Amino acid sequence: MTNKVNISTEPGADVQTVSEAVSRRLKQERQKQKITLDELSRRSGVSKGMVVEIEKCTANPSIAILCKIAAALGLSVADVVNVADTPLAHLIKSHDIPTLWTGPSGGSARLLAGTRGPNMLELWRWELYPGETFASPGHPQGTTELFYVESGTLHLEVGETELIITKGSAAVAKTDVPHSYSNNGKSKVVFTMSVTELHRPTREL
Repeated sequence: MTNKVNISTEPGADVQTVSEAVSRRLKQERQKQKITLDELSRRSGVSKGMVVEIEKCTANPSIAILCKIAAALGLSVADVVNVADTPLAHLIKSHDIPTLWTGPSGGSARLLAGTRGPNMLELWRWELYPGETFASPGHPQGTTELFYVESGTLHLEVGETELIITKGSAAVAKTDVPHSYSNNGKSKVVFTMSVTELHRPTREL
């Protein structure tokens, strides 16, 4: 199974709308910062070909790739998919909420809301059907995720640690290492998750 961005059409923003937003935002920010395609590729660790395809709105990147490119530009994923907040309050309507992953059995990951990067906070809602797994290579250093399971049992692996989170329980994990979310049970798992990524300011000598 691949962790590709696969934006469903119901509910939330449709595939083309979100893909166009990602393409437009990345190109605008890269040009604003006067960063070449080669430099963005180097900073993010994503191939130049993939960066080009994303900007041309012809790629289907994974959430991990979007995270890398967004971080290289000092943005959050919420910035990139156009659901980041603006002062003082910002409403995100149901039809504007993107689904950034769909599983082989119908599971989904919806980015409900998020703040602007590089220090950012995101709110997600996940559904995993029996047998589905989402794996991540790890986020930037300083990333923490909070989980609350609404139904079913979530199997969370973070590095060498495995947690079994049952309905009504919560968990905290530092996810700057490889981690995964799995449904090893017989019923659907539904959980909400917040992601916090904090960057320490660089000290000047």
